[in-house]
Amino acid sequence: MPLAWSVVGERDLNCVRLLALASPEIEVLAIIISFGNTDAKSSYVNVLKIYQALARHVAQFPQETSRFPGLTPKRKTILAMGEDHPLQGDLHSAQYFHGRDGLAGITQRHPDLNVDDEIPTSHPQLQFTAKSGAEVALELIKSEPGRIISYLALGPLTNLAKLIRLDRDAVRDRIGRVVCMGGALDVPGNTSPVAEFNFFADPYAVKELLLPNDPGHGIPLNRFLLLPLDITTPHELSFPYYKDTVDPAFSTTAAPSRAAGKAPLVHFTSAFLERTREVMVEFGKDAMELHDIAAVWCALENPPVRSEASPDALPALREGWKASKRKFDIERSGELTRGMLVVDRRDDQGAYAPGSNRAEVQAELERHHFEHAGAYESTAIPARVEIESPPPTTAQGGPHDAASQTVQAQTEGIPCITQTPGPAALVKLLIERVWGVPVKA
Repeated sequence: MPLAWSVVGERDLNCVRLLALASPEIEVLAIIISFGNTDAKSSYVNVLKIYQALARHVAQFPQETSRFPGLTPKRKTILAMGEDHPLQGDLHSAQYFHGRDGLAGITQRHPDLNVDDEIPTSHPQLQFTAKSGAEVALELIKSEPGRIISYLALGPLTNLAKLIRLDRDAVRDRIGRVVCMGGALDVPGNTSPVAEFNFFADPYAVKELLLPNDPGHGIPLNRFLLLPLDITTPHELSFPYYKDTVDPAFSTTAAPSRAAGKAPLVHFTSAFLERTREVMVEFGKDAMELHDIAAVWCALENPPVRSEASPDALPALREGWKASKRKFDIERSGELTRGMLVVDRRDDQGAYAPGSNRAEVQAELERHHFEHAGAYESTAIPARVEIESPPPTTAQGGPHDAASQTVQAQTEGIPCITQTPGPAALVKLLIERVWGVPVKA
């Protein structure tokens, strides 16, 4: 399955790239760098660091070369610079969380992992280009057979918006599938109380692609899948589990990783995870949330289907995956609510009154054994957007069987993943493919 993706520099995204390079199901055609958790230049260099770490690893353990088919591609992966600012509004980043280099500061803590040349002219696995990310993606979409390319959006949607502006008809007709990690519907945000970072960073791109005034101007929603924080947050890699299975010496920056006695890949991942662990513990969790990794897993498991059903149908999914259409709008300019996905719940008899203490209301509802009539628990105050309806009854079917999705297509809303095969299945895949450690089922 050919895959083009738009990414930013971030710690779990480096695990994403490692997982992609270790996955024979996909061919990574292009990596398009974006602004986001750090600046685009740092993100670009981080890609070089990953390939360097893997090259050192297979040089020391040549028998593991076959475990990373992405290191011996049929054609080189194009590395392109994407956008460095949103379509409109101020530029925001998350360097406060991910460090200036996007890798939790390993540039300073672990200089042995730096690359000697940050602007190389040649590379054994990468093809460099002066073209923009949008231009590269459009050329690939036009040159490959129609509807076989998956576009994986793991950062702000700015690059994808620029792509569709270049040639709307070609992208809408030929793109195979778009898998996007972003947004928060019924859970709090992660960059603000109400917004997830990717959608916060460029809410204008979200509006243009998913909620345009003319539906014919956006991404075809029967080939689009959104993984909001609601579904990605439960997927996490416990740091004690990582220590037990991958690196017994793993700790924090108080006892930083040392290359001696470790496989190069293990040293590299422990080096950027040690600070991640400290930050996550400050948030009350000794684990890394696998937001972007869940999205690449979704893309791996659910490749494009060239003969999709009607334009109003949900994308076909394999067994163990479910999706539902959600209606929302996005706040673009709010001082406190930028990037918030606003859902109208006023017709839901279980909706909380604006300003009420939700914990107290929920406790009272449970005391009276109240059963929610809708599909989702209300967790946001009402707003002036379209009202959601419960999804239709689902029916079971085989892989890529339209019957496994819905008996009757939901005609309005954005397709959102609501079920995966489970967090344990993702951790097993990650541990076995990236680090080569067998995990008991």
